[in-house]
Amino acid sequence: MSRLRFPEPFHHHHPPIRDVNELLKEQLTPGLRAADWVAKTIGSWAFIIVQSTMLAAWVALNVTAFIRHWDPYPFILMNLVLSLQAAYTAPIIMMSQNRQAERDRVEAHNDYLINQKAEEEIRTMLSHLEAQSQALMEMRRVLIEGEGMRDVDRPAGTPEP
Repeated sequence: MSRLRFPEPFHHHHPPIRDVNELLKEQLTPGLRAADWVAKTIGSWAFIIVQSTMLAAWVALNVTAFIRHWDPYPFILMNLVLSLQAAYTAPIIMMSQNRQAERDRVEAHNDYLINQKAEEEIRTMLSHLEAQSQALMEMRRVLIEGEGMRDVDRPAGTPEP
């Protein structure tokens, strides 16, 4: 009987997997948190409704002169306020998007590392399965060659050749 060879036991040689969200949350600065909050707030229906209500009130109060004309038609002051809002909002939203893109890159790299670890473990399992298959074939051969043993593949009651 030939000597059966089994692979060495598999040892994990990698650090534990960390949650990307937790890693990035640790790195957030107050400025990045503020950018995320602005992007989240401005990108909501609540903001659109509140801003639309304020603009409608602005127009109504200036058209009817209920209080005083602080911005008569064509609402130059309102256009200035909205332009300033847009001028500051766009770069803040871009900061949030850049942070999200960085998060996506870190997550993609983390997925790559996980896939490498999984591939290594799958290869190890396949080599163990191959060793087990060879051991079973060797045991089968020994059983067939042994005295008084019959071929396990041959149905019971079938005469030996």
